[in-house]
Amino acid sequence: MKKTTLTAILAAVLAAGAAPAIAQDAGLKAAVKADYDANLGALFDHFHRNPELSGLEVQTAARMAQELRALGYDVTTGVGGTGVVAVLRNGPGPTVMIRADMDGLPVEETSGLANASTARQVDTDGVEKPVMHACGHDVHIAALVGTARQMQARKANWSGTLVLVAQPAEERIFGARAMVQDGLYSRFPKPDYALAFHVSADTPTGRIGVPLGITSSSSDSVDIAVHGVATHGASPHLGVDPILVASHIVVGLQSLRSRETSPLEGAVVTVGAIKGGIKHNIISDRVDMQLTVRSDSPEVRAKLLDGIDRISANTARALGVPEDRLPTVVRSPLENTPPTSNDAETATRVREALTAGLGEGVLINNPRTGMGAEDFAEFVTPELGVKGVYFRVGGTPPDQVKGAAGHHSGLFRITPEPAVTLGVEGSVLAAEALMPKR
Repeated sequence: MKKTTLTAILAAVLAAGAAPAIAQDAGLKAAVKADYDANLGALFDHFHRNPELSGLEVQTAARMAQELRALGYDVTTGVGGTGVVAVLRNGPGPTVMIRADMDGLPVEETSGLANASTARQVDTDGVEKPVMHACGHDVHIAALVGTARQMQARKANWSGTLVLVAQPAEERIFGARAMVQDGLYSRFPKPDYALAFHVSADTPTGRIGVPLGITSSSSDSVDIAVHGVATHGASPHLGVDPILVASHIVVGLQSLRSRETSPLEGAVVTVGAIKGGIKHNIISDRVDMQLTVRSDSPEVRAKLLDGIDRISANTARALGVPEDRLPTVVRSPLENTPPTSNDAETATRVREALTAGLGEGVLINNPRTGMGAEDFAEFVTPELGVKGVYFRVGGTPPDQVKGAAGHHSGLFRITPEPAVTLGVEGSVLAAEALMPKR
């Protein structure tokens, strides 16, 4: 009697339209779990075992195109290199783009996992390197396929145009710009909103972080060639030592952060490599330096980059480098990206949708632990007029977060099922919130 009564009450409530969202969201979780068991788990495993380096994601792109075509999407390959674009039209309404990056890193996997990558690939510099998904992009692309399947199955819940993007070369932060330059927003429907997520080893599984502002820093790769005057190491007064000059430049560059930038502003200038000299008793004529520069605002970014030029040149002058041999400073035309910042109003809508669909406890407000960069910014620069939301999905069980290996480490590992499934659920709920049924 009680069972019949409860059934009748539930049927009446649903018929009145009071709780369809709850029923749909419960259905979403079950559908995503079933899809993981049947498809996405094996797909993640395939991608993890077969990573490819930035700009060389040929097989990964082919598999993504195959999966998306099989779901009925209009798929185009070769966008911005190896990029894949899939379009699904579902009546009038906004256009939402969901992006997943698909490149691995030149890292040898030492995780000890049964499906650890043993892949090797000749990189664009002609050198064969080990390859690993050491940043979780295998999670992202597996989840993009899962999102594609759910959005196709749930067309009754939304109205508009969905654009899915499998992006190359995020690790070298030039893939997004390459796709935009190749007509992403002119050859395909231009989005009103753009979404992306990143799995995070320092965030517990089952939790999602959606900042209302800055999510990632800018990044610029800078090369400095420090020139000197070669001489015998026993007669340094007869030359100009570029190793000494480079050493002073390294120290001087730190004043950009400590004395020229507000302590309340994010800024990093890291000299990641110095290469110079050929023998104990020879003062060489050149030292090469490689820098990464990070900031959270265009103004600080410009100040840091201009400061590198100034400090390099004037330090060399102070140490006697001739005017015609001052340091050569080159900013990489490829490896650079502005800061990524969420549109606050859109991020608030996404947060509300995630809370409604996944429960009050799903959101987490993790502080940033560093100044990592992300070229998703290239899709949502102010001049493009696209509102972006970039969120983070937990990838490590709560009791293992404290000791989790960092991203880009050979020890990096993610717990696949909760990361992939929550990535799908979050992406679907966010997209549906931005494309309500008309």
